[in-house]
Amino acid sequence: MKTLLTLLGVCFALVAPPPTSRDYVVNDSHVHLTNYVQQGTDIHRFLDIMGSKVGRVALFGIPLQQEWSYGNTGDFAPIYYLQTDAPLYYYSFTDAYIAMAYRSLSAADRARVDPMITGFNPADMYAVDHIRRVLTTFPGVFSGIGEFSIHKEFVSAKIAGGGATLTDPALDRILDFAAEAGLVTIVHSDIDVPFPKPDQEPYQLSQLRDLFLRHPRTTIIWAHAGVGRVVHPVSRQIDILDALLSNPALPKLHIDLSWSETAKYIVARPETVDAMAALINRHPDRFLFGTDEVAPTDQQHYLTVYDTYAPLLARLTPEASDKFRKRNFERLFDAARRHVRAWEQAHIKETPQ
Repeated sequence: MKTLLTLLGVCFALVAPPPTSRDYVVNDSHVHLTNYVQQGTDIHRFLDIMGSKVGRVALFGIPLQQEWSYGNTGDFAPIYYLQTDAPLYYYSFTDAYIAMAYRSLSAADRARVDPMITGFNPADMYAVDHIRRVLTTFPGVFSGIGEFSIHKEFVSAKIAGGGATLTDPALDRILDFAAEAGLVTIVHSDIDVPFPKPDQEPYQLSQLRDLFLRHPRTTIIWAHAGVGRVVHPVSRQIDILDALLSNPALPKLHIDLSWSETAKYIVARPETVDAMAALINRHPDRFLFGTDEVAPTDQQHYLTVYDTYAPLLARLTPEASDKFRKRNFERLFDAARRHVRAWEQAHIKETPQ
């Protein structure tokens, strides 16, 4: 009787090599296939939307389901968390959905997609068990975990059972396991609270720094550089990012400049564009492009964030531009594929005869 490991080896052999950089314009480190009610774009259609412009994507669902409370919205069915006061709850089936969608692709198309595990509660000490279970149930599929949120404006307060925190040992367990298995980790945590008072200390920033320092072996992508709709860049934002990326104790910390809300701050004025471009040019290995699009339906809309960054790209050195758009993604996710497949081979038990 064939063992699971033998079948796993066959699965690996069928995976085509990723496309080469010369064939496309950009990789996308941050895209949601589904929305807050687990509806989305068919994955085959999404590959068509990527077309010849987007080479590879880190693809995931959304770990939170928006509840439809009839007492709150009546016959109106909310599909976004800002459309209702009803709570959000963790929806673990998203990982199985993403895995099965990925497995429906051809080998060539699989090579363009790096699925991510995101259907876990980062405040749950059992979250690591969920991640392990997903890896061993769907071997050969996932490259990382995330995007998952710790502090997120308007979202954290709506989560049934309470939101996560940056000081929770459950989060430390998750990041420790990510380092062990080689999983890329995409974390959303705001740099500050919404609408802070002028003299209010951004305590989330110090907690984030401490979290990063506790996990120097984990490949972490800090989503959106910590900003949001109403969470504006804090004073000295560029200096803060520069200090983090210059710290030799944080060699695996990266930042994705995904989401239209992030882009609006960067391209707001020529001086903000210049400041961010200078930062990326100083740290060309540490930034990744992402769209943060949710269930995109056409290429023009899907690449709106990329087009918005035209002034920024024009100010990057050729090397920094290439790394930001393509090569940093390839370096991180190629390594993750190797390490996670090795972890799976070491930990998946043979099937009984």
